[in-house]
Amino acid sequence: MVAIVSTAAYLGLEARRVEVQVQLSPGIPAFVVVGLADKAVGESRERVRAAIAAIGLALPPKRITVNLSPADLPKEGSHYDLPIALGLLAAMGVVDAEALAEYLVVGELGLDGRIAASPGVLLAAMLAAGEGLSLICPAAQGSDAAWAGTTIAAAPDLLALLNHLKGEQLLAGPVAGHAEDMPTGNDLAQVKGQEVAKRALEIAAAGGHNLLMVGPPGAGKSLLASCLPGILPPLDAAEALEVSMVASVAGTLTGGRMTRARPFRSPHHSASMAALTGGGLKVKPGEISMAHLGVLFLDELPEFQRAVLDSLRQPLETGEVSVARANAHVTFPARVQLIAAMNPCRCGHLGDAALACARAPRCAADYQAKVSGPLLDRIDLVIEMTAVSAADLVLPPPAEGSTQVAARVARARTVQRTRYGADGPRTNAEADGAVLAQAAVLDDGARALLAQAAAAMRLSARGYTRVLRVARTIADLADVATIGRAHVAEALGYRRRAPVN
Repeated sequence: MVAIVSTAAYLGLEARRVEVQVQLSPGIPAFVVVGLADKAVGESRERVRAAIAAIGLALPPKRITVNLSPADLPKEGSHYDLPIALGLLAAMGVVDAEALAEYLVVGELGLDGRIAASPGVLLAAMLAAGEGLSLICPAAQGSDAAWAGTTIAAAPDLLALLNHLKGEQLLAGPVAGHAEDMPTGNDLAQVKGQEVAKRALEIAAAGGHNLLMVGPPGAGKSLLASCLPGILPPLDAAEALEVSMVASVAGTLTGGRMTRARPFRSPHHSASMAALTGGGLKVKPGEISMAHLGVLFLDELPEFQRAVLDSLRQPLETGEVSVARANAHVTFPARVQLIAAMNPCRCGHLGDAALACARAPRCAADYQAKVSGPLLDRIDLVIEMTAVSAADLVLPPPAEGSTQVAARVARARTVQRTRYGADGPRTNAEADGAVLAQAAVLDDGARALLAQAAAAMRLSARGYTRVLRVARTIADLADVATIGRAHVAEALGYRRRAPVN
């Protein structure tokens, strides 16, 4: 007899159904797991053996063969423990094999029979809902899985699960965790001076544009970046589910608590390529995927390794990152808003004759050359900040804070959502091709100015498109349907310039 239990294999944010086939056959006692299993799955033999012994049962003196089908699909992770154990118990006649056919099973087993949490339960729950199955998962992750809307059996240990399957002591259904609003960081009212930078930050938030801030130390670049989450609109239900699926794969989703606040990730400049884009021996999402639908803040941009920064080119353009391996090709979502900050040169005081080093402006050219031109071409807004003056520091806090700016950003986002519809781009930064041509209607003066500037500034096709997107966002903030000359002029003012002394 062959007992079959369904489980899931994770490839990026995709969960694929896997059959765990268990057979007991006469022969020399052995426990064999086949089907392209990794080290963690192979070690499940000992965990399953000990967990079954913990509930007072012993393995039969037969040859036990476990096949994970399809055999050519890589199997990684400890969540195969529970389906292997249930398949083995079904083959032994302890539980009804037909009853298990209605479930998709995930969970790691402890030596004492406890069912421990494992990453990716939300993806397995979504797969079970799509296949019309119920889900068996660890009790600690029942509230996570409940968001998928399928029937959940969340068991704390193997014995309680067996009692539930036999109908002797049913498990209570878990309740989905609540969506909570997380703290939104600093308020724009804390920023003294820097009115141009605040305006650029508002435009970036309204259209989802990438932003680079260049300025001396202490000018407020990091403070402005930390204010961005407070003016961004909250995630809607579908976006919150997308973000939670990434967190579930990474193993950071706990207690079923989804958040309405957009992710804000700020990796250190010593981060490796695998840490930023994803990868590793067991492929995990990187910082750019953990910031999906949120903000990726790179402080001290030139201090990152050049190869690491250049690895962001494709994700910034396509909104997804692909990690290729010899036996698998994994894709993670990476629709992020890049916010970067850097000093104009190594000493940081390029524009101040009293503090600048003797090598200026060559110092600035060498330092900024660490960031490649193709990456800078993907940044919509570049602002050059100056040091905050003593006169600005003694002034009282500005009357306008994050609340007022967030209201304008929300109105602009509503205009974009209405324009593009449910199936179109989320923001102006994602609009392209015919969609952008239809949305960004220029008047005669704006069209002439943009054509003249494109020739004078030698804009690339990508740069031209990004200026058009920024101008569309500026017009949306002004609640104007047609892009005017003033909107294009302001958008052109945010394009990158060569370093000067």
